[in-house]
Amino acid sequence: MASVVQECPVVWIQGATCSGCSVSVLNTAAPDIRQLLVDQVIPGTHLNLRFQATVMAGQGDAAIDVLAATADEAAGRFILIVEGSVVTGEGGVFCQVGERDGEGITFLDHVLTLSRQALAVVALGTCASYGGIFGGAPNPTGCRGTADVLKENGIETPVVNVPGCPPHPDWFTATVLSVLLNGLPSADDLDDCGRLKSIYGKLVHEHCARRPYFDQGKFAETFGDEGCLYKLGCKGPQTYADCPIRHWNGGVNWCIDAGAPCIGCCEPEFPDKVAPMYEKITEERLERFRVVTRT
Repeated sequence: MASVVQECPVVWIQGATCSGCSVSVLNTAAPDIRQLLVDQVIPGTHLNLRFQATVMAGQGDAAIDVLAATADEAAGRFILIVEGSVVTGEGGVFCQVGERDGEGITFLDHVLTLSRQALAVVALGTCASYGGIFGGAPNPTGCRGTADVLKENGIETPVVNVPGCPPHPDWFTATVLSVLLNGLPSADDLDDCGRLKSIYGKLVHEHCARRPYFDQGKFAETFGDEGCLYKLGCKGPQTYADCPIRHWNGGVNWCIDAGAPCIGCCEPEFPDKVAPMYEKITEERLERFRVVTRT
């Protein structure tokens, strides 16, 4: 007798975003995106991606109706993925997705409506997690992170942040699998910024291949020089992520091995507090840069 496969509906909505997070996740290698969306992602469980505007063929009212249908049919069982900042200025009018009775539906409305009925929310990318690029000063459209918006509106659905600009595809896969295998993460599983400690628990600086240069006081003065990139703007000593261990592009490379400094893209203060990207961070900015001790 064939075993019963349980489907986990997934709704992926996009607000103020460049779609870079989608591009990154679609390039996941192990498992690849076909295995993630078609095969049993874990034995007995299959992800059912109901809505993702960047990759789906459906459009118009028929596609938007899927959002409402999923919320009704799979209430309390579906995972909501939010990509991009949540636009809140002027009631969210600056970012609309679809129409209802001839009127545009704000992304803010989608986020609030769907999150109330979701099992959990995954804020994918720094923009969705904390506001990111679109939430940078002066932020005229009021772009904000998902968890802050839900908290302000009294919505208690758990939110797991997966920051990065863009996030590594493994970070997304590991977060979703963690929810499916182990249930919703406890407070002990998350750091003070709402990220899984298993991914974001260590500073980039701790495992950087150029760390010995830092300890020796040997700093690169120009790009291409041997030495630590701290004077050239590296934010590795203030950034939590496992990039030095995981690497990118199927394990081929990562920012610092390619000769570029870490720009701190996983931190809540990105981009305002870490800019200029290629200049050493000043003591004044460092004091404003949230450096939280993880346990």
